[in-house]
Amino acid sequence: MNNAPLAIQPDTPEEIPCLMLPLAGRTLLVPTVSIAEMVSYSAPQAIDLAPDWLLGIVEWRNLQVPVLSFEVLNGEANPGTALRSRLAVFNNTGVSDELPFIALPTQAIPKLIRVSGQDISVSDESNQPFDRMRVDVEDETLVIPDISSLEQAYVEWLGNR
Repeated sequence: MNNAPLAIQPDTPEEIPCLMLPLAGRTLLVPTVSIAEMVSYSAPQAIDLAPDWLLGIVEWRNLQVPVLSFEVLNGEANPGTALRSRLAVFNNTGVSDELPFIALPTQAIPKLIRVSGQDISVSDESNQPFDRMRVDVEDETLVIPDISSLEQAYVEWLGNR
């Protein structure tokens, strides 16, 4: 009989490392694996006849990455940038092989947090169009964004140009 301790206890809740991304009027909660990199904010190059939610294109690692405004996509005003704004570059979710990354500007530096299932409860607040869900974590309501829908909005805009 082996008396070695188990490396993983089946009743131990798995913690997921996440980032809290501060936006205007809300904070996004995203697993760190969905973020390729957090980079210093640089003004995107404008695109002619782009919708208000498409802020432009930034060059990142020799790639052209579209910068989308989460707030504008959800029907709000463009909050602009703040002194501590950053760009969150998101990995592709599989919507289009031709769109490997998208970026969202934040209003401040993100915060790393470890979250387990027992730390989260579904919020009573209603979702906006690009919210996957709203959750309460440590007495704060956070938004889990629907990254696939964000990518789809950009891909559809490209197809309709």
